Amino acid sequence: MKDFLAELIEIPGVSGYEEKAAARIADEFARHCDRVRTDEFYNVYAIKRGTAVRGGQDEKGLPKVMLAAHMDEIALMVRDIDEEGFVRFTNIGGVDQRILPAQEVTVHGREKLHGIIATLPPHLQEAGDARKPVKMKDMSIDLGLPYEKVRELVRVGDLITFCSPLVSMQGTFVNGKSIDDRAGVIMLNEVMKELDRYQYQAEVYCVATVQEEVGTRGAIISTYNIQPDIGIAIDVCHGETPDAPREDTHAMDKGIVVCKGPNLHPGLTDRLLEIAKENGMECQIEIAPRPTGTDARSMQISRSGVPTILLELPLRYMHTTVETLNLDHIKSGARLIALFIASLKEGWQEWLKY
Repeated sequence: MKDFLAELIEIPGVSGYEEKAAARIADEFARHCDRVRTDEFYNVYAIKRGTAVRGGQDEKGLPKVMLAAHMDEIALMVRDIDEEGFVRFTNIGGVDQRILPAQEVTVHGREKLHGIIATLPPHLQEAGDARKPVKMKDMSIDLGLPYEKVRELVRVGDLITFCSPLVSMQGTFVNGKSIDDRAGVIMLNEVMKELDRYQYQAEVYCVATVQEEVGTRGAIISTYNIQPDIGIAIDVCHGETPDAPREDTHAMDKGIVVCKGPNLHPGLTDRLLEIAKENGMECQIEIAPRPTGTDARSMQISRSGVPTILLELPLRYMHTTVETLNLDHIKSGARLIALFIASLKEGWQEWLKY
């Protein structure tokens, strides 16, 4: 699990440019499901049929369950090259400009180029300037090349990704870039492996979605395509940090987070929490009074509507190059989802009443 996460965050998968990440995910998913396909936008669908369906029983009345976690990552894009050969850039997705100075990056030009986001040393700054944040439009990337060579290798519109591999911390904590939401994709894979331990009747679609960071577009496309009876979105939420309000964060060691709010189905959410309690599994609750900024918001309103659940992995330092995660939450979350799917037997529609 950890090795796959480490490998996956190293593969570029910028919103709208996910084809390389999709290829690796499809290859891994194929080991644990009945069929894999990729659509024109590079959403990856892994179809895993329940024991009743595999046994040739009538599929009528059996639920179709869609799980979604997005594979795309935030990044940068070349917008200009100045007369000295420094690369100017803009953002794709919600990049926090405060963390950019002195970051190492890869510019994906005609060849991969290692660069750094240039910063002015404090010795050369005017008095008081060190306290002012530098705006992204005023930053540039130093590739260590003359203007002519940069112009030869780099074009406006080329992608720029951060250099930040997965790092093991103490215990089961890791950090790195793009864990939002490559960790969710890893969890999809773990769900499929976990389902092999159970008898279940549902037809399960595990979808690694695209373009979540720029508008949950992959979820819109894939949910419309699948037409599921139940949707389960997997994403991240804010883990506890010293400078964040307690009401906006969740513990890093108290179980996966289950979201409640109008975007999520009350009956299915309560049933999920009941299953967690029955199996001695710890969960945390997040309240979302407005549509969530996740794939769940698009899954819920697809076609004539999909009853949707949202599970979240607590993550520190979201949208930075040191996103920090407890790997235990991936394992426990995958087990909880598998138990939920296994519990979908005849009469499961009663859970939709609340």
